[in-house]
Amino acid sequence: MNKIEQLAEIIKNSKYAVAFTGAGASTDSGLADFRGKQGLYNERSYMGYEPEEILSHDFFFAHRDIFDKYLEEKLSINDIKPNAGHKALAELEKMGKIKAVITQNIDDLHQAAGSIKVLELHGTLKKWYCLKCGKTDTKSFECDCGGSVRPNVTLYGEMLDEDIVSEAVREIEKADTLIIIGTSLTVYPAAFYINYFKGENLVIINETETSRDNKATLVIRERFADVMKGVMDILKKDNIHD
Repeated sequence: MNKIEQLAEIIKNSKYAVAFTGAGASTDSGLADFRGKQGLYNERSYMGYEPEEILSHDFFFAHRDIFDKYLEEKLSINDIKPNAGHKALAELEKMGKIKAVITQNIDDLHQAAGSIKVLELHGTLKKWYCLKCGKTDTKSFECDCGGSVRPNVTLYGEMLDEDIVSEAVREIEKADTLIIIGTSLTVYPAAFYINYFKGENLVIINETETSRDNKATLVIRERFADVMKGVMDILKKDNIHD
């Protein structure tokens, strides 16, 4: 039995599987990840600033023009479509196998693929709001009231949404299978939440090593979209449903 077959068997036998995704889940959709081989953070300078500095609370208010330019050039989600991996997770949710998707991503691709129970730890670039009057839109805009408009994402130096964090932890605690996808597990506090998993199967799908590989039931170092397409082919052949 190869690793994709093993994963299909684990999902088939799971009662409460939860997915935890990072930037690597979206690379097959054309988005760059952050800490991978071709990650955004390997480019240490953008207009004289490091990415972590640009994506910070203080920088947003001090250098809004550079912040906006970086988002448009490096993090644009315009015309980006869900890949086979996103679609597989959505289909598995419909089948009753995936109960929730917890994501560090801000690209809205899980929802675009059809996933319903999505907990966005770091917010989304699909929602922008005016700090003065509260007006919202799905993209950046100039507000008539003259207030500053920002994306609904958690920047460096800001706290995560406590309600979303609490719900994510509850989902991890309930899971008998946790599938970690496309994340280096180096971003805290999000990576810490994995400690709440006490279930049977910890699965890691990531092209590079992670700090939890030695704790995992199954480690697959292949592309997320390819892995999940293979899993769905097997499950559909077996006519698996909840």
